[in-house]
Amino acid sequence: MSITTINPATGVKIKDVEPITPAALEAKLVLATAAFERHRRTSFYDRACKLRRVADLLEARQADLGKLITLEMGKPLKGAMAEVVKCAMVCRYYADHGEDFLADSPAQTDASRSYVRYEPLGIILAVMPWNFPFWQVLRFAAPTLMAGNVALLKHASNVPQCAQAIEDLLQEAGFEAGVFQNLPLEANRVMGLVQDDRVKAATLTGSELAGSSLAAACGSVIKKTVLELGGSDPFIVTPSADLATAARIGTQARMLNNGQSCIAAKRFIVVDSVADAFMDYLVQEFLALKVGDPLDLATDIGPLATPGILAELDHQVQTCLRLGAKALVGGQSLQGSDRLPADLRSGYFYAPTLLADFPPGTPADQEEFFGPVALLFRVADLDEAIALANSTSFGLGASAWTTVEAERDRLIQDLEAGAVFINGLVKSDPRLPFGGIKRSGYGRELGQDGIREFVNAKTVWIK
Repeated sequence: MSITTINPATGVKIKDVEPITPAALEAKLVLATAAFERHRRTSFYDRACKLRRVADLLEARQADLGKLITLEMGKPLKGAMAEVVKCAMVCRYYADHGEDFLADSPAQTDASRSYVRYEPLGIILAVMPWNFPFWQVLRFAAPTLMAGNVALLKHASNVPQCAQAIEDLLQEAGFEAGVFQNLPLEANRVMGLVQDDRVKAATLTGSELAGSSLAAACGSVIKKTVLELGGSDPFIVTPSADLATAARIGTQARMLNNGQSCIAAKRFIVVDSVADAFMDYLVQEFLALKVGDPLDLATDIGPLATPGILAELDHQVQTCLRLGAKALVGGQSLQGSDRLPADLRSGYFYAPTLLADFPPGTPADQEEFFGPVALLFRVADLDEAIALANSTSFGLGASAWTTVEAERDRLIQDLEAGAVFINGLVKSDPRLPFGGIKRSGYGRELGQDGIREFVNAKTVWIK
């Protein structure tokens, strides 16, 4: 069966890609194995030069690559171009710092000399999602290749052209064939690939189900994994916050990438004394969002990536409403709506939505809403806000808004998350480790921690 990419703004098929055959997959594994033996012996300087060339190519082609992202998965073009530029930043970051991060680390022991040396493992498999089709891949690839490993990419099936474009860029920048290879592979063949002895470790960004399946497969053959999974990130607003700014940034934090981000602000938890005022600001921000053609630079909200995501999100929203929640803004699919131009009515659009007043037992209690839907909760005080923030099985990011130092310190200490951002939206940054706890995954990408995930920390003791 072909791997098909469909323009989510129109529902029109763009391209079919044939899955890789078993023989071709074997050839890529052979190529990767040979390439690793050469790539691991290249200098950090050589790898850094190639990563800088990747960055130059990304910046030079940001418009074309951004359009490709938009056509395949629907994010507004301005966000897609920004994603490409951010990829250039991560390439330069590891080109500049990778050698220092992996330098021998001395230790004082009873030996004449002892130290830790960081050595590459070999072939690393990356199973990557569609929502940031360049960023998710290059934030893995830049540190992985800089460390001397080689990579195999199994990208999401709805972005096959983005996947191939990344391989082409890396080869054009000078990386040897086999150092980074795209595998147009069906999902049901991934676990078989994990079993191959030549694959040394794997990383996945995606759903809990996909992550647990990959972890189980890797665990059965004793291979390391890094998992970045779902999130239901809280956005806490206290009485001391600048409410207008919090509402403006909160809207950006929720609606980034049409709301399809693991670290989006999904649950707005607001202390009751300022809840009405904050809600008024937030409603006005939501009403001002422009939904439409994602190739139009004036568009704020494009389509969801697939009809399945649209159907699941609408089911969650309608369930909440049926059980007694209220829609302050939106609350419905826009597919077929005359609010859209005729050529977009078959697209997978959902209205920006703000839900509130949830009775117990709705999907808002525990589920991740993946799309332009925000959930507003009122709480009595900071204690209740922290308890509600920590009440889900997720622990990816958290944003909190306060100008009170004691509150800030308490939020940093008590929120259960891989990252806490005070008075700002949660974001990934090459300079900081990124990842979650609980069912949001384990391990870290980015920063020094990220480049050390897929290396052998070899102890050396010399007498």
